Amino acid sequence: MKTRIFWLGVRHWALLFALVLLSGCYPIGNATRPIPTAFVPAPQTAHRLVVFLPGRGDDLDGLKKSGIAQIIQREWPDADVELAAVTMAYYLDGHATLRLHNEVMLPALKHGYEQIWLAGTSLGGMGTLTYDRDYPGEIYGMILLAPYLGDSTVPKEIAAAGGLEPWNPGPAETLGPNTWQRELWRYLKTWSVDPARGRHVWLGYGDHDRLRKEIELMSPTLRSSHVLMVPGGHNWQTWKVAAPQLLQDASRDAETPPTHAHN
Repeated sequence: MKTRIFWLGVRHWALLFALVLLSGCYPIGNATRPIPTAFVPAPQTAHRLVVFLPGRGDDLDGLKKSGIAQIIQREWPDADVELAAVTMAYYLDGHATLRLHNEVMLPALKHGYEQIWLAGTSLGGMGTLTYDRDYPGEIYGMILLAPYLGDSTVPKEIAAAGGLEPWNPGPAETLGPNTWQRELWRYLKTWSVDPARGRHVWLGYGDHDRLRKEIELMSPTLRSSHVLMVPGGHNWQTWKVAAPQLLQDASRDAETPPTHAHN
């Protein structure tokens, strides 16, 4: 399968600085070792798996302490949860989605789950979207909690154009430190053209989230019942309120596998 790998150049400090601003702490990690993971078995017979990616301010310990695995399993007791610490190092190394695919997703796909979901907060939400773009059709659905969608440069273009549907991204470009953001939004634009592509995507964020403007350029591509705004900012306190409702809604609505095709 031809794969486009998400890449961030280490020397492009302006972009890195923008990512640093997303939270106070900055666990980079070590991209030379396997992605750290923690597997949390389902309380009952597992029919699905949720792979959860961290935001920029978390590592594996942060994901464990957040209690997100327990939140997921309270709503979906038939779900195994795998916390996968795809931290900044893997994005900076340039092989985040490839590593996630080889080390986490391929073994999960071989397991025979009826559904495999990918979810994440902030940077992990971006990683979730990027994975679906690079490996179309491999996951059943996505739970996005305040996904990071880049700085304001491309979103300003989209807003000026009147939204994603009328926005013209121009010719497709090779992924790189100066093009990844436009290519991510190009991928999201396909959802506005073909609503079926967001059929199994649920989005939650806070009404005071610093990324709200960018997120609300994306949210119209989804069914209104798949988008949830709750009181709060860009933090776990907000996401732990949104996550249970999104999982409940997803459980009710996601009854058939996605049939859309990706290019």
